[in-house]
Amino acid sequence: MTNVLEVESLSVYYENNQAIKDISFQAEKGKLIGIVGPNGAGKSTLIKAILGLEKAKGSVSVLGEKVKDVRKQISYVPQRNQIDWDFPVLVEDVVMMGRFTHIPWYKKAGKEDKVIVAESLEKVGMLDFRKRQIGELSGGQQQRVFIARALAQHADLFFLDEPFVGIDVTSEEIIINLLRQMRDEGKTVLVVHHDLSKVEQYFDELLLINKELIEFGTVKNVYKPDILSRTYKGSITLFGSNENIMVVSE
Repeated sequence: MTNVLEVESLSVYYENNQAIKDISFQAEKGKLIGIVGPNGAGKSTLIKAILGLEKAKGSVSVLGEKVKDVRKQISYVPQRNQIDWDFPVLVEDVVMMGRFTHIPWYKKAGKEDKVIVAESLEKVGMLDFRKRQIGELSGGQQQRVFIARALAQHADLFFLDEPFVGIDVTSEEIIINLLRQMRDEGKTVLVVHHDLSKVEQYFDELLLINKELIEFGTVKNVYKPDILSRTYKGSITLFGSNENIMVVSE
């Protein structure tokens, strides 16, 4: 398999506090990967460090190149609480932002770009809302629009930070089905996720962190009570099967 992402000894410090420590892993093409850990574990920091949005020590390569040289191939959907939903912009204009890396600064969006925007909105079931203000939508609809923006970029590597938080069941089903489709098309998708009850259903692999890498591997190999206990620094109680896990922190 081809490694799309290679992370080596990645560390981030905030003054005297170490947010993440010496994290190393490789992500293959065509994988749907969950990034899991307790609050404050550094999950979002890890994504931002990989993208170059946080000052970090270590090295990152995407498709064998430095991140700055392959920006077009990387798409990022931040947490919803990091977005100004009051900014007056139409849904279709938000999705068009995904095309900006492909449009020279001296040109306007062309017919092909507009077609891609429409197709991306159609995939998330939001085409009929294209002329609505983004702030008028529900949380789930807003998230679907930002997924459409990521799709419009036509990237190879996707990072989504807590995409299922605060959204309706319909939107969650649409998004996870779309992520599976992207995976099946050869895209690599990394998702910060907090709901342990769904990791078996949603992901191929798990990256378990608590400031440092605890384990990385297939869900079958790492979704286990002892590994989860080390990740959450507490006890793990299983109810029925691995589909129902309660984390009890010490």
